[in-house]
Amino acid sequence: MDTTSQRRRSEPAQTTARTAAVTAEGTAAVTAAVTVEGAGAGGGVPAWLVARGLLPETSPKRAFAAATFINQIGKGLFISGAALFFTRSVGLPVAQVGFALGTAALIGLAAGIPVGHLADRRGPREVFRLAIVVQALAVAALVVVRSVPSLIAVLCVAELATAAGQAARGPLTRALGAPNPTRYRSYLRALNNIALGCGALAAGAAVQLDTRAAYVSLILATAVAFLVSAALISRVPSVAPLDAPAQGGRWLALKDRPYVVLTVLDGIMSIQTQVLIFALPLWIIGHTQAPRWFVGASVAVNTALVVCLQVRVSRGVDNNAAAGRAARRAGAAFLLATALIAAAGGAPGWIAVAVVVLGVVVHTVGELWHSAASFELSFGLAPEHAQGQYSGLFAIGQGLSGAVGPPLLGLVCIGWGEPGWLVMGVLFLAAGQVVPLVVNWSDRLRAHNPG
Repeated sequence: MDTTSQRRRSEPAQTTARTAAVTAEGTAAVTAAVTVEGAGAGGGVPAWLVARGLLPETSPKRAFAAATFINQIGKGLFISGAALFFTRSVGLPVAQVGFALGTAALIGLAAGIPVGHLADRRGPREVFRLAIVVQALAVAALVVVRSVPSLIAVLCVAELATAAGQAARGPLTRALGAPNPTRYRSYLRALNNIALGCGALAAGAAVQLDTRAAYVSLILATAVAFLVSAALISRVPSVAPLDAPAQGGRWLALKDRPYVVLTVLDGIMSIQTQVLIFALPLWIIGHTQAPRWFVGASVAVNTALVVCLQVRVSRGVDNNAAAGRAARRAGAAFLLATALIAAAGGAPGWIAVAVVVLGVVVHTVGELWHSAASFELSFGLAPEHAQGQYSGLFAIGQGLSGAVGPPLLGLVCIGWGEPGWLVMGVLFLAAGQVVPLVVNWSDRLRAHNPG
């Protein structure tokens, strides 16, 4: 009993030691390139930008941040205008476009684990860069699509490349962000929200013109953004893979029961990402007296809070135990938020607005806690030599939440009304309370079987 307690108390130190070992063995090139250029004369970056956290302190981090920013601008362009391109420019029926998008998304999930394993063996930077190039070529090919079968084929290639990029990006982010990768990932998440907004605004110009040439330009601009992102990735040092132990087999992630359970729990909690962009707009318009323009305002409040607070909220979430506690707090915040949103139903207009704003703020705080916990645990509970493979498995849970979330929220929150919102809140709460137990379970198994 005393030995087990000592192991648990030393968990943060063990985490730091593991991170240091990875930095020494697997990221030698990154370490060699990581010099603080922004804080001194001749570095080319004003020191105050680094000191205030507006720019990362090292050249590799800045290059990767620039690459992801450009990539997310392309993503914002695509998600804001692709559906209209398929229907208004190509002329395909809405139902068939929806079927093609859904089919491609599900097929893309299958790439996560094998491509993550490839990233572990070949290096995440190389796999990530190749995935972005393939994604760019697939998106560019959409301009010649004329039928549903060809649309499905091209979208499947694009989604497979997207899933591959997600599986490889996680280990690369962790290596670059050491010794505090959660903080660096939080910075990237805030940056990505800005980039998505920029892409969406730019897509609005094509939508307003509503011509074939405008939509084709939008698609090609997306492809160009991806290619620029791939070029910037070339400036990021390569991360050498770690040797895998002989025992344990190839697909370790699928055999890791605590990690599989964590993936399911995180998938359940990730349904919260659909609350503000899917369920809340329907609720505001159909079940409250709040003005219609408030739909966009509620999303803007969420985006602004994420940009401003993500890095700050992630501080201290730097080991498995802290991440488990953050997930528990996130579940409680989601329950309170859903209760507030439910209370806005039938309330007078400006009271409904005030209650929904409060609900959005509380939900966003829960979202920030969940995001920090999710990233830390997805790597903290995975072996260092199989980070990509585990990242691929973890992404499956998050991907399925995007497919399951809208119909589930539509049935429960919109169909059942106020009680449905509370049911979803309790589901989020329960999932969050179980996460720390899974963390302890994983730590116990690892203590008995360190290899």
